[in-house]
Amino acid sequence: METVNFLLDRPVALLLVLLVGALIGIGLERTMAKADAARRKAYWQGRNAKKFGKKGPTLRTIEKAERKQAASADFAADQLKLVSRAKFNSRSLLNKSEAKVFDALDKAVIGRNSGWQVMAQVSLGEFLASPDKDAYFAVNSKRVDCALMDENCQVVHALEYQGSGHHTGTSAAARDAVKKEALRKAGIGYHEIVAGHTTPSELRALVEKLVPAG
Repeated sequence: METVNFLLDRPVALLLVLLVGALIGIGLERTMAKADAARRKAYWQGRNAKKFGKKGPTLRTIEKAERKQAASADFAADQLKLVSRAKFNSRSLLNKSEAKVFDALDKAVIGRNSGWQVMAQVSLGEFLASPDKDAYFAVNSKRVDCALMDENCQVVHALEYQGSGHHTGTSAAARDAVKKEALRKAGIGYHEIVAGHTTPSELRALVEKLVPAG
């Protein structure tokens, strides 16, 4: 209290005390702001290191990322324009012969083990993975007629329906060879159902061989 009265009696001293306090406050505020800026810088450097590498972003890498993003957006916009102008119709996923085989196969699998499912026209890219991007893209869009999926949603076997004219030319055989090799590498069984040569009893026997009783 005496100190306060002393300062009140001496306005110049009070002004000096207030000025010193203000300077200290400004200094603390600047120090905290610098620390906060350093934390933000470290955070973004960490994010950029993950995105652009340990050296962090350069003007070239930033421009490359921006061009890639813009190109992707432009590509999607072009696709949307094409789709908006076009007409679309629903069509059957399977032809009549394939539908009959699928129906018989589905009933046999469910009768054998209700936890298993038969999937139709599944792209290999949906259930295969590879660290080799080129190899993955080689099989990504290729499909199998039927896939047997277990109770853990893992494809265990792939079945191909070989209808009449399936192997007309060498391209179909080459595509099948690519699928077979990829499936073999993944430890997934490959089996063919040949039109006119696979009876209903043979199909049930195949299911009993491939699907564990549930």
